[in-house]
Amino acid sequence: MRKNILYIIGAFVGGLSGFIYWKYVGCLTGTCKITSSPMNSTLYFAMMGSLFFGMFKKQKKYGS
Repeated sequence: MRKNILYIIGAFVGGLSGFIYWKYVGCLTGTCKITSSPMNSTLYFAMMGSLFFGMFKKQKKYGS
């Protein structure tokens, strides 16, 4: 759990951002696949947040 804390925080921040984006900006016509529903928007942004925060995780160096 501790090793993946950045991924978890990123998913939480991204999911919250996705929900807020859907709430205030969203797609009113329903033609947008991601932002037309709160579930899609929240999950997509959670995944993107997790990947983004994961970029800052330090890697262990093996070998020399």
